[in-house]
Amino acid sequence: MADAAPAAPMRRVLVSGISGAGKTTLARRVAAALDLPYTELDALHHGPGWIKRPEFEADTAALAASDRWITEDQYQSFIGDLLWQRADTLLWLDLPRRVVMWRVVTRTFVRMVLRTPLYNGNRERVRNLLSSGHPIRWAWTHHADRRARTQEQVAAHPDVVVVRFRSTADVAAWCGRLGARAEVSSPEP
Repeated sequence: MADAAPAAPMRRVLVSGISGAGKTTLARRVAAALDLPYTELDALHHGPGWIKRPEFEADTAALAASDRWITEDQYQSFIGDLLWQRADTLLWLDLPRRVVMWRVVTRTFVRMVLRTPLYNGNRERVRNLLSSGHPIRWAWTHHADRRARTQEQVAAHPDVVVVRFRSTADVAAWCGRLGARAEVSSPEP
């Protein structure tokens, strides 16, 4: 079960988890509940053709320097622990692999069928499935690594309040206590 809502106000919040865990969904809900500005890190990172935007690091530094925000914990290979150094709260979606895989596969194929426009005009395409960095492959091969890396970051940043979710029921219950809409993107299979 996730911890209760932190006693201190959440002003700079990271949402962590592997691809498909529900970081964006949770970040949007918490942003709405707490009136926090939400920035989708994928939108800052991906330019047309899925190429990294040259402004990504500068835009992320400006985000980190601001007083109030919520965003996803990712792209550490480019920004290091910049966001961790400024965060006061971590919402950690440490969900089982079966849940994550169900979500990421479903999300990918819905986006393909609907031709959903993503960041800077990008769309999911069948050919993207072959990439080693595709979210489906990434979630499968890096699930345990992501957990270990998040544990390392938690240990390295003891001042960050951690709320760890191990199931969608944990997320729903915590969001209910927070006052956010407690819907989750999909039930556990």
